[in-house]
Amino acid sequence: MAYYYSKTLRTSFDDAVEKVTAALFTEGFGVISEVDLHKKIKDKLGVDFKRYRILGACNPAYSYRALQAEDKIGVMLPCNVLVIEQGEGNIEIAAVNPAEAMSVVRNEALNQVAAEVDAKLSRALESL
Repeated sequence: MAYYYSKTLRTSFDDAVEKVTAALFTEGFGVISEVDLHKKIKDKLGVDFKRYRILGACNPAYSYRALQAEDKIGVMLPCNVLVIEQGEGNIEIAAVNPAEAMSVVRNEALNQVAAEVDAKLSRALESL
């Protein structure tokens, strides 16, 4: 099983960010953090890098359930969703596969939560 899911869109980068944010919202996720790696790499290293945004997606109810099952699981939260400019109008959207990522913890209650989150993230990507 892959540690991420991805889908490529033919659109602008900014439009892709908006579409992904809306799709996540439809599945009950809010974006609680955003990291613009293009800007950070340019600012810190002086290197031009493709547009690359990390969206930290969180569904509070599922986060709470995961924390109840495993209180250190916060090291793996929120669910990261990437928006990556791959050139020629191709924008790749990639999202963590929570079922795969959380399987290393070996906690059955957590695995159930991860499977439910997995289904929601998958639906969000499929809807794009």
